[in-house]
Amino acid sequence: MYYDALKTFITLADVGNFTKTSQALHISQPSVSLHIKNLEKEFHTELFVRSPKSVQITPTGEILYDRAKQIIAMYEQTQEDIATHHQSIQGQLKIGASFSIGEYILPTFLQQLQHDFPALELEVVIGNTEEIVEQVRLFQVDVGLIEGQSNEKELAVHPFMNDELSIICSTDHELAGKQRILIKDLHEQTWITREDGSGTREYLNHVIRSNGLSVKSMLTISSNQGIKESVMRGMGLSLLSRSVISREKMHGALDVLEVEDLRFTRTLSYIYSPVMRSKKNVETFIGVVEAYKGNRMADRLATEKES
Repeated sequence: MYYDALKTFITLADVGNFTKTSQALHISQPSVSLHIKNLEKEFHTELFVRSPKSVQITPTGEILYDRAKQIIAMYEQTQEDIATHHQSIQGQLKIGASFSIGEYILPTFLQQLQHDFPALELEVVIGNTEEIVEQVRLFQVDVGLIEGQSNEKELAVHPFMNDELSIICSTDHELAGKQRILIKDLHEQTWITREDGSGTREYLNHVIRSNGLSVKSMLTISSNQGIKESVMRGMGLSLLSRSVISREKMHGALDVLEVEDLRFTRTLSYIYSPVMRSKKNVETFIGVVEAYKGNRMADRLATEKES
């Protein structure tokens, strides 16, 4: 490729002097001469008439001059287009998410990604927290969103929001309608919960153990919607993320039980293998999640200031 030689040729034609050309291009004068000789050899023509004080472009040089400017412009535009292609966000991004996040929180991120990066192909895999951790570890997904954290040493784990959970019951349950209940009211209740490996199940087990609750029976359903339907039918209590129950609560389809002196809060995290951090699409997704985290924090601070 004669890119450098063509740039030298154009500059020499413009300034008409070898010394000024070398100064303008920050190359030696012998390099200027070599570039011009190589072009003259390539095109089998004399491009300049040389004299001790100046150079004069020849008729064939005039032909090359116009074409050379076009070639340089096309070359530089191609460089710019290729750089833009490499920097653009496109291709596939495979996201793993636990059920509560994937069904009720992740769509916010997907909407933002779809709006900002329409060429990005998104694929979502939903499973319980244990399954998503494993899929991230085995590179079956590019990045994961889980409830709680992970002790997997091979993965990077970063919290992005606090998630509040609520104990729910049917509207005709014996505890429904009470402004506040005591922890003792939760003894000998039937609980409807997710399967082992779920972050929600793990959190409920923690609540039961840490408060010494006796359990009448446990009904396991591997679906948040299935749990809600069962609760609304009066089959027992459940502990679910507020994001999962927001619609049912708004429409009065179930009752939320407030326990005196107790709040149920956990951390939601995004996880990835360190080798995936440099992948442009993963970096972009993390940026969207971190922006969401920043906006939530700003809203919380504003609320606290107003109160």
